[in-house]
Amino acid sequence: MENIAAKADFLRKEYTQILSALDPATAGKWGKMNVQQMIEHMSDYVRVGCGKEVLPLQTPEEHLPKYQAFLESEKPFRENTPNSLMSDTPADVKHAGKKEAIDELQDELDNFFEVFKNEPGKKVTNPFFGELDYDMSVQLLHKHAWHHLRQFGVGE
Repeated sequence: MENIAAKADFLRKEYTQILSALDPATAGKWGKMNVQQMIEHMSDYVRVGCGKEVLPLQTPEEHLPKYQAFLESEKPFRENTPNSLMSDTPADVKHAGKKEAIDELQDELDNFFEVFKNEPGKKVTNPFFGELDYDMSVQLLHKHAWHHLRQFGVGE
């Protein structure tokens, strides 16, 4: 894992600004979510990332070392990476618009960092990667954020 502090800084300060500049009508290069659905999806997984929302482990225990080794790497998620916790049809949007969805995401990111600041050494169970500490949680959120930014043509 490279430079967790820089990745945390990106998530805290830059990520939602990039999303704000993204045209809500931008079509994804893969997948079925639109921009707002993707932003709301990210809020869901930030809540999972700090333990605010707990989801059941999906990965067999014997596969966790391989999954965690991938997570520790700088390899990106593949396009159309399956998520067994999501329907084939994207969830309906919860917010009136993209701005409200981004506001929620920023609130969830702020909460994520506050939780780990107040609970040093905290570990959370991710449904796909198992037990993660702060560094691994930041690594996952950063990797997940860039996966969806690339989905909508950012950073290419």
